[in-house]
Amino acid sequence: MTSTASTEQSDHLLAAAVDRVEALSGTLATESVTRMDETLPWFRALPANQRSWVTLVAQAGIASYVAWMRLPDQRLRLTEEVFGAAPRDLARAMSLRQTVELIEVVISIAEQRVPQLADPGMETALRTSVLRFAREIAFAAARVYAAAAERRGLWDARLEALVIDGLVRGGAAEEASPVSQAVALGWKTTGPVTVVVGSAGSTDPTEVMEGVHRFARRRGLDALAGVHGGRLVVVLGGETDPMDAARGLADDFADGPIVVGPRGADLGSATAVTQTALRGLAAARAWPSAPRPISSDDLLPERALAGDAEARADLISTIYRPLAASGDTLLDTVTAFLDSGGGLESTARALFVHPNTVRYRLRRVGEVCGQSPTTPRGAFALRLALTFGRLAEVARDTPPDSAL
Repeated sequence: MTSTASTEQSDHLLAAAVDRVEALSGTLATESVTRMDETLPWFRALPANQRSWVTLVAQAGIASYVAWMRLPDQRLRLTEEVFGAAPRDLARAMSLRQTVELIEVVISIAEQRVPQLADPGMETALRTSVLRFAREIAFAAARVYAAAAERRGLWDARLEALVIDGLVRGGAAEEASPVSQAVALGWKTTGPVTVVVGSAGSTDPTEVMEGVHRFARRRGLDALAGVHGGRLVVVLGGETDPMDAARGLADDFADGPIVVGPRGADLGSATAVTQTALRGLAAARAWPSAPRPISSDDLLPERALAGDAEARADLISTIYRPLAASGDTLLDTVTAFLDSGGGLESTARALFVHPNTVRYRLRRVGEVCGQSPTTPRGAFALRLALTFGRLAEVARDTPPDSAL
């Protein structure tokens, strides 16, 4: 027998085997699904409709194999032919790893049937063709998941940008909640949130976002980030040390201030926390030697001078009112000390007390309100707090008509 005749006979026998595969396609698909149910616990947990989709995919795969064998020189569109048999929801319901496991089951069933399907001497050829087709199916599955991931990535990036835009603008009550949007992006943290703001370190927002999300993954945190008007806004969930997190993100920011907002109770407070952090960033340049990063609470004096009503109220509530509640002695002492330019002796003379008494009272001031009048920064905060506190009392005690 010539080699040509031998080849023709082999092709004929292989074609006959392919015909048998086609005739048994329904049986092979049913056996494959049964085997999946027996060996894959996660498959058993799928809803009935998704299990039926897998059956359709298995049948489409076998049909595509038959067509591929009959037209070996034609490149088949495996992605559309095989995976088009099921809705796109199936790709979201199963991971790529799980899809590969399903393919392995189908191929193992087909391999077991080779002795029954192939004529004597054709077993190896049929088995080889099945394995080659399995490789093509695996590549097709990878393309499906890559395309889905790309679409999801683009959608997630747009949604993340919308969330950050809403936090920066403040968001109206009727607008979509950042909580629901963040959950759609995979946010899992239910506890405190941290917001870090500063100038973006790159003109490429994608590069900046990748840096932030890499950092968050390393620390096991939830993260939302966006570049808005040249400012990088980062929302972190699950962070126990906000200042340390800000230091870890420093390379993603440009030179200049990095401000950490107050710690929010949960994601629902992210809008208020972001607004506070941004007001701190706007005021931070008034303190050129400020630490980097710095808390928005440490910028209360600059924020108050910049017109931040919340900062002014905080200065009054955390400094002025505790001192006023402690009695006139501490208020009179710190006022005299500030008016004297920080001189102990001159303050003692003005109050007719010993300098050691002044020292004791100044220590008490620091204990009561957290600001030491003997440091430049503490003296600055105290001066503003006393001023705003007294103005608030005047406004409260002055009848409206008397202001005319």
